Amino acid sequence: MPLHEAPRRAAGGRLSVNPFYGPANPLGDMAEAPPTHRLPDQPMAPATAHQLVRDELMLDGNARLNLATFVTTWMEPEAGVLMAECRDKNMIDKDEYPRTAELERRCVAMLADLWKAPDPATAVGCSTTGSSEACMLAGMALKRRWAKRNADRYPGARPNLVMGVNVQVCWEKFCNFWEVEARLVPMEGERFHLDPQAAAELCDENTIGVVGILGSTFDGSYEPIADLCAALDAVQERTGLDVPVHVDGASGAMVAPFLDEDLVWDFRLPRVASINTSGHKYGLVYPGVGWALWRDAEALPEELVFRVNYLGGDMPTFALNFSRPGAQVVAQYYTFLRLGRDGYRAVQQAARDVATGLAGRVEALGDFHLLTRGDELPVFAFTTAPDVKAYDVFDVSRRLRESGWLVPAYTFPPNREDLSVLRVVCRNGFSADLAELLAQDLERLLPDLRRQPRPLTEDKGAATSFHH
Repeated sequence: MPLHEAPRRAAGGRLSVNPFYGPANPLGDMAEAPPTHRLPDQPMAPATAHQLVRDELMLDGNARLNLATFVTTWMEPEAGVLMAECRDKNMIDKDEYPRTAELERRCVAMLADLWKAPDPATAVGCSTTGSSEACMLAGMALKRRWAKRNADRYPGARPNLVMGVNVQVCWEKFCNFWEVEARLVPMEGERFHLDPQAAAELCDENTIGVVGILGSTFDGSYEPIADLCAALDAVQERTGLDVPVHVDGASGAMVAPFLDEDLVWDFRLPRVASINTSGHKYGLVYPGVGWALWRDAEALPEELVFRVNYLGGDMPTFALNFSRPGAQVVAQYYTFLRLGRDGYRAVQQAARDVATGLAGRVEALGDFHLLTRGDELPVFAFTTAPDVKAYDVFDVSRRLRESGWLVPAYTFPPNREDLSVLRVVCRNGFSADLAELLAQDLERLLPDLRRQPRPLTEDKGAATSFHH
């Protein structure tokens, strides 16, 4: 007889079954083709659904060969295991998952220390889904601080934001969504990013801030943040206008602290109010995670921070998104813990070495002119040499795709619409061996390209999947 008495179930009691456990129709799975643009009527076996989706995804490009994206395409298996274990944790539910929330807090503190906040303990910040959301939050804080300072004139006065024409599209979205005038500093000649003096001249009493980019997506170059702050210091001395700076360090804020330690661009500059970065770029984490940090609590207006308690506990939140998995934040903490400063330095130096080495190989071919050499971000841009008339960068991009390489070709913004370039992003996982294979494939294509009667790509807009 049993050693204990089990609770008695009512006669005819049944166990509940998760509908996912129920059987599919084996015969239907063998004979029926499911619709692609409406829900199928019947369920199918999980193995069948898995195979159908996997077969279609085989037509995607190989992420490791995608030299257009800045986003991380390789992590260690241990990081993948951690992410799988945390994918069901809701990052916003900090009361239910306090240790995940603690790892987020530690990451903010580590970044505040890395970016030389005056007091890392009082710097405030949060994780986001990426730099686009982080930039939106930073822009909102800039606008709200300006509005409070100009309460006697706002909303009558129209706020403006000054930035280079090379900014990522998220800043154009911010200005559109939050009704801020975008004042863009154009490119001029061989200057492909913001000019500090030109930016300062665009500022007035309605300027909420100036955006400086530490690593332009167009060519990988750093904008001169210290010179920008100096130009704005001069404006304040002359006019009294105190214009804050936000540093969009989507890529460079995770490169410069390790490879360019003498470069002053961060919270060491008193005018820098906030900084963002993408953990899923040179932060070395799969998408999507970003970070937004403010110098101190004063830089982030308290009224922008919402407090909710319906998930249990009192939780401050400042984000455009609400529910999202905690996996990427956990992976960011893992990577910080795993690499440390010396490890990050080694990884980023390896990427820069690959970029500068490959740029040299491209230049040595003789058909191309380098705009940048990969010695800031591990990114370089190049165009065809002036005497090359048989083909253009769009032909090169199209032909490289035949070998699996995704190298974007695109036209620069005003005032350099005449300039079309190719850009190569060297990330962790794109090794010197892979770079050598790319160089060999490019060299192998040149005889065919040189024999063309003229550039063959008619539709430049459709020539590449990259659109800035």
